Amino acid sequence: MSNHYFETLIIGSGLAGLTLALRLADHQKICIVTKQTINAGASGWAQGGIAAALSDDDSAIKHVQDTLIAGAGLCDEDATRYVAESAPSAIRWLIEQGVDFTRNTAHKTGYHLTQEGGHSVRRIIHSGDATGNAVQKVLIQKVVAHPNITVFEHHIAVDLITSDRLSIDIPNHERRCLGAYILDKQKDRVVTFTAQNTVLATGGANKVYLYTTNPDTATGDGIAMGWRADCKITNMEFVQFHPTCLYHPHAKSFLISEAVRGEGGLLKLPNGERFMPWHDARAELAPRDIVARAIDFEMKKRGLDCVYLDISHKPADFLKSHFPTIYARCLELGIDLTQESIPVVPAAHYTCGGVATDKHGRTNLNNLYAIGETAHTGLHGANRLASNSLLECLVFGHSAAGDIMNQQGNVLPKLPDWDESRVTDADEEIVIAHNWDELRRFMWNYVGIVRTTKRLRRAQRRIELLREEINEYYANFRVTSDLLELRNLVDAADLIVRSAILRHESRGLHFSKDYPNTLPLAENTELNKNCID
Repeated sequence: MSNHYFETLIIGSGLAGLTLALRLADHQKICIVTKQTINAGASGWAQGGIAAALSDDDSAIKHVQDTLIAGAGLCDEDATRYVAESAPSAIRWLIEQGVDFTRNTAHKTGYHLTQEGGHSVRRIIHSGDATGNAVQKVLIQKVVAHPNITVFEHHIAVDLITSDRLSIDIPNHERRCLGAYILDKQKDRVVTFTAQNTVLATGGANKVYLYTTNPDTATGDGIAMGWRADCKITNMEFVQFHPTCLYHPHAKSFLISEAVRGEGGLLKLPNGERFMPWHDARAELAPRDIVARAIDFEMKKRGLDCVYLDISHKPADFLKSHFPTIYARCLELGIDLTQESIPVVPAAHYTCGGVATDKHGRTNLNNLYAIGETAHTGLHGANRLASNSLLECLVFGHSAAGDIMNQQGNVLPKLPDWDESRVTDADEEIVIAHNWDELRRFMWNYVGIVRTTKRLRRAQRRIELLREEINEYYANFRVTSDLLELRNLVDAADLIVRSAILRHESRGLHFSKDYPNTLPLAENTELNKNCID
């Protein structure tokens, strides 16, 4: 079939997409489109856990307050309160699905709760040090077994289909999303997916940077597609760099969880001296933006390739039981964390901005939703509090499902097939690989942890040149997965740089040497394609 119809089309198979699918599946025919296998996204890589006020010494109010502090004045308080208050029920739902969180029979909750940077109490429920993987395994099994859910692996979205672009007359003349064009990578053809509702759940855009903790799938697909469909984009300048990515030539993208510092890990210079107390009173438990900038400062000041995270003072049995994945991976690389420090560097980790939505995941384009890291819900503000990301996926996956079920179905027009009558096969695909590498390198050098206007303008000029080449390539050759990802990365990079140039202050994750102070009024950076074009 060259055309498919589903009531809800979900683009992306991370925790947000899986949650939404399971919440809807008893009521609708659902489709999940994922560009690799169903388990290949960033959600499965999450180590630390999920934040929720579960213990007697905690509360949603405390959770909200910690989130607001980390967000540096830019969190939406209503959205933050909604997420914090919804967190315990989201955890109960996961437990009902069969997720096996780490137990602690001595604790009233029955579960072990850990503490991470920026949290005032222990509230992180986890499954060892591989929480994302544990959650994904359970939900994937349920998704694959459900008769109302169809999964299309090795399919990558090309673009959204909107009524105005096709000159289709919609009642009340409202713009709406009608589905998407999807490239079937195995059959090498573009297929039309028609849907009553379409959901962007493709994750973040951190492969735009040379060094990242994210998998190769994190190419900003949903954000770029939303932008090209005239969705409002918010706060893309706030890219969270995780302070502690394992520094080793054979350890691509391996994260050393925030929980290591939460359980007493200390950051040290090569001579064994601690440095975090010089930068913040909270030391290793300061929010991620502060820790990442401190590491970046010390590395540049001293000409270091990395710093060191030391938790060897803790009992070996404790470390092996609490961090089995990290322990095993480090040991494979010749690092015994029970005896020695772990070399670490900051790396791009999380996209705090994205497609602007309300608390139901609705975008400004009718019948288009965005959830998970693709979306900007107002929860994270200028910096994401540790372990609020998986929680956001769960809460907004649930709320979007409720809103979708309340939508009235519409009679949908027959959508035209993808037209490739005027294109040919590419003759020099090395151009794509070269442009991909160039983009990631100059984004790392010019749009990293510490920024200047001069470097941002340099990046912007290079993005303009790359876009010209990519648009010419896109117009003349048949689309490939690599070309689509590069196109999306360039759009995501452009949004990050545009947003960073517009912010004339330093706040949260955005630190500018030209504007080192924080303005008294906190405002979002909002990009609207109609205004720019």
